[in-house]
Amino acid sequence: MASIVDKSLVQQVDQPAGDLRFLMLETIREYALEKLTASGEGELTKRAHAAYYLVLAEEGASDEAGAESSEWLNCLETEHNNLLSALDWLTDTGNADWALRLGTALFRFWETREYLTEGRDRLGKILKLEGAVAPTEGRVRALFAAGVLAGEQGNYASADTLIDESLQIARKLGDQRGVAVCLNALAVHARDRGDIAVARRLFEECLALWRGFGDPLTIARSLSNLASIVRLQGDYANARSFYAECLSIFRKSNNRTGIAWSLNYQGDVARDQGDVESARSLYEEGLDTFRELGDRWGMAGSLADLGNLARDQENYDVADSLYRESMRMFQALGHKRGIARVLECFACSAAAQRQPARSLRLAGAAAALRQTVGAALTPSEQVKLERGLEPARQTLTNSTAATVWFEGWTVPVEKAIEEVLMPHSAGRSVTATRGPDEPAT
Repeated sequence: MASIVDKSLVQQVDQPAGDLRFLMLETIREYALEKLTASGEGELTKRAHAAYYLVLAEEGASDEAGAESSEWLNCLETEHNNLLSALDWLTDTGNADWALRLGTALFRFWETREYLTEGRDRLGKILKLEGAVAPTEGRVRALFAAGVLAGEQGNYASADTLIDESLQIARKLGDQRGVAVCLNALAVHARDRGDIAVARRLFEECLALWRGFGDPLTIARSLSNLASIVRLQGDYANARSFYAECLSIFRKSNNRTGIAWSLNYQGDVARDQGDVESARSLYEEGLDTFRELGDRWGMAGSLADLGNLARDQENYDVADSLYRESMRMFQALGHKRGIARVLECFACSAAAQRQPARSLRLAGAAAALRQTVGAALTPSEQVKLERGLEPARQTLTNSTAATVWFEGWTVPVEKAIEEVLMPHSAGRSVTATRGPDEPAT
């Protein structure tokens, strides 16, 4: 490699972690591929390349904690093009076994890093391969992954079709854990589309299965999901009870991430009930735990929740300060749905402060970001947002409201972020110049 670098055939690029990467000019790459093909070793080399990246992806995906760690996700981000190249070659050559394995190994990466459309497209092609149609465990997992990604984009009909097939195969195979996972996904989709009664029934069925397996952490997560439903039904007593049991399990297991989220969710219940002090205390305790863990995604979410609580009390300066801190974290993480969520928080805050143009402009920027990522608000989230924006819509004429909203839609998302990160920028407007480069929840 040193000799090739010296001859300027490849370029060495230093990485932040100290690893070396090498880049090749496209003309040289094309020439090299011609030579490789002429040697008769092209297919063998591509197979070796695919095998390497299959092992790389599966090593992290096999460990739940590892698959969600920033270090592992950053590794896959660095290798993104190589992974797609390997997956496309496997699909094009009809290697269904390896393609199913690699596609499902990349599921969490696609979901967490918001490559939702990419993941759905790749999995959809794999599932159509002749060798992938048999009712195997590999197909169960790929159907599930494709269904979850579809649900994340609000395509619930497609999502449930995929998950239903996954569920039926899991039942035929006697895979009870697979059955429980599929029931949970169906329940989440039912909840998100507003079918609360169905969601509760499915979550209860799922919880009963997990209790039978005796896995404490999975039971705790299932309890948390069930609590989210009974909270939506206004059954706060049961919601608190489920969250308390969930928190107890996480404490006994010393699962601090679970503890932090449970505290945050209990804060949501307290906020719903108008218990401001309890909500603030729970949110702050959750935030402190996230900080101790160095979990910036959790911290950003808790800060936004604290901002919403301050906004409820008309403490707009405090709310906007918390939103800015949350925005900086989501921006650093590159989490587009998080960025959109905070833009929507700012939009509602501006509406409450009688800044209608700013409010609808920021709402338009958030909507554009969500469309780019392919992750729309759920129906209930959309209703809440519209309720928050109503003061702005009532102040402006329909044509003016549409104009400022479209201005936000067309402005680059970086400009919208720049606007909200500037304290006392309520009267400052950014000028729309082009469509958003990136998307956001």
